[in-house]
Amino acid sequence: MRTWLADRIRDLLWALLATVLWFVVKPLFRLRVSGREHLVRGGILVAPHRSYWDIVVLGVACGPFRRITFLARHGLLRNPLLGPLVLLFAVPIDREAFGVSDFRRSVAAARRARLVGIFPEGTTRPGARPKPGAVRFAELLGRPLIPVNLVPHGPYPPKRWGRIPVRFPRIEVRIGPPLTVDELSAELPAGLPRSDRYRLLTEWLMERVLRT
Repeated sequence: MRTWLADRIRDLLWALLATVLWFVVKPLFRLRVSGREHLVRGGILVAPHRSYWDIVVLGVACGPFRRITFLARHGLLRNPLLGPLVLLFAVPIDREAFGVSDFRRSVAAARRARLVGIFPEGTTRPGARPKPGAVRFAELLGRPLIPVNLVPHGPYPPKRWGRIPVRFPRIEVRIGPPLTVDELSAELPAGLPRSDRYRLLTEWLMERVLRT
């Protein structure tokens, strides 16, 4: 009962926040969204990570009634702006030393979530190699993967003057059809070691995301 009530409160807070942010993000980024019909319940959203703006843009694009439960770096709790939002709408995990407690909390939250949001790179640093967590989660929970590409038309992250963003690009959020791990694995060579299998599936998944 307590968990159910906490989730309903989060739903309400998400709806209020997403509605308010729509009136900020929509004009700033001249936001366009396609493919909302692909947002099936229980899906795992997979998107590239270039900026902290990605989180806000993705949340607004999915709308006020589709709360996303993000998997987020534990270190974000120390950020005075993002920390409270992580506590409300994300599961903080140690990406570098992902342990049993991280795993259990993530799975429990994902089972209740309408949508799960994962940025496989786990960082906004260019060139970071994507981690296989999204594929493993989808396989474990039997959930579909939903590729989402955030396509900026202009410099992104937004250009700044000091710490203040001054030039925002137009952004398209393209939500692709959901796919299962079995569909993603259709052309996978037989007999691959487990680590190579997940590495290849993650690379193919990110290719699918970037083609969306």
